[in-house]
Amino acid sequence: MTAQNVLSPRQLERLLAIDEYIRSPIRYTAKVIAEKLSVAERTIRLDFAFLRDRFNAPIQFNQSKGYYYSDNTWRLPTIPLTQGELFALTLGARALEAYSGSAYEAELQSSIKQLAARLPQKIWVDLERLVDERIHFQPGAELLNLDPDIYQVLHEAWRSSRSLWMRYYTAGRNEESERIVDPYYLDIYRGSNPYLVAFCHNRQAFREFRLDRIREYRILDEHFEPDPSFDWKKYSQNAFQVEKGDRLHKVVIDFASRAAPYIREREWHPSQRIDEHPNESLTLYLEVGGLQEVKRWVLGYGKDALAKSPPELVKLLQEETEAMARQNEIGGWE
Repeated sequence: MTAQNVLSPRQLERLLAIDEYIRSPIRYTAKVIAEKLSVAERTIRLDFAFLRDRFNAPIQFNQSKGYYYSDNTWRLPTIPLTQGELFALTLGARALEAYSGSAYEAELQSSIKQLAARLPQKIWVDLERLVDERIHFQPGAELLNLDPDIYQVLHEAWRSSRSLWMRYYTAGRNEESERIVDPYYLDIYRGSNPYLVAFCHNRQAFREFRLDRIREYRILDEHFEPDPSFDWKKYSQNAFQVEKGDRLHKVVIDFASRAAPYIREREWHPSQRIDEHPNESLTLYLEVGGLQEVKRWVLGYGKDALAKSPPELVKLLQEETEAMARQNEIGGWE
């Protein structure tokens, strides 16, 4: 296998998605496909050229059909993968199995075995055994009450750009409500909690819905046109963990020297800035879209974290710690 024939996992994923869009009865332009795959339109046009030149794909375009195959019998050939790429796919399949109970896990494992059988190497590593022996998935989403069929429903909704009806449980209000949403993305928080990012018709705004809180769901006949102005990176960059919020808050938190090493060792948010102090303590500055997740995060550091700003965050922490102290004093819930 020559270097020029090796595809990156991202390009392989794009080619498979492009093939599906071209076969769809819905009209797709390069611009729309680029928006759906969150890449530049030039990248999609280069992928079209790659498919034509390398695999003789009969890709055509006209105004009424968009991109289509002039020969519907043409099929994307088996694409060779390196052992490293197969390992990444195997790892992904096992992560889906461990964290989500995905309906695609068995199908993906079968595909991996078929791909492995086509490797040019006569001897290849038992990747599944390697993952079992060397990779440990911490318990997490297997505790969630996930219906694996929802992944199939989401796949179909994304493929056909159709809206979803769902009955959704809101934990904060302890109530259920009916929603009609246009699904856009799946955001997996801490590798365990999957959130559906969708345009909510009820709220007329983008919202996040945790999959295990969707009690019922079905695909509707109504199609939706994805909003070309929706920028996932811009939408998510202000979030702290999963909370997006409606406006930005300038957060300032002092961390004692005992907690400071844990703050220094990673990036908590793209906006973060750290001021170091002579006593090895530090001050963390953030600009985030919500404060409830920040409150819970700060509480995890106990007396080693001191919120200085904004006043709303200071008040939230004061109310929370006072309520905790009262409960501990009386030995029960307030």
